[in-house]
Amino acid sequence: MTLIMQEINLTFGFVPNLFTAYKKHPALLEANWNKVKAVLLSGKVKRKTKEMIALLVSVDNNCGYCVAAHIAALKSMKIEETQIDALLIGLFPAGCTPTDIALIQFSRKVNQYWRDMQEVDLVTLKQLGISDAEILEVIGVVELFAGFNRFARTMQVQVDFWY
Repeated sequence: MTLIMQEINLTFGFVPNLFTAYKKHPALLEANWNKVKAVLLSGKVKRKTKEMIALLVSVDNNCGYCVAAHIAALKSMKIEETQIDALLIGLFPAGCTPTDIALIQFSRKVNQYWRDMQEVDLVTLKQLGISDAEILEVIGVVELFAGFNRFARTMQVQVDFWY
């Protein structure tokens, strides 16, 4: 097992099929793992918020693999199934701050309606005290998981997360 696969295993407790599918292109595996570490596993935005964003991006992009992965991640963070179900219909789980809600709503627009983005979208976030770094981090989450969604669907990666 390569060092990257060992690190992934250490992080998740196993090597998800998504990363196994990247093994045939080691440089791409490394680049994507580094992006996961930089965007999902670190930064200023709460991990729970990023997982909610990743889930909704994956739902919007119809990626069953990634939906299962992010539901499992949220459940591991003690988010109840009823709260996840509420999120999936547009309601926000208890404990979501106005900042979390704004970032989640912004991320969905970035994913689905990026052509319609306007300066007012950024100004609104900044008025809530959201920094440029946090905005970029959220865009990075959308970018990362939109790419993973397309990869997982194209490569027909089998679900290995159970929730």
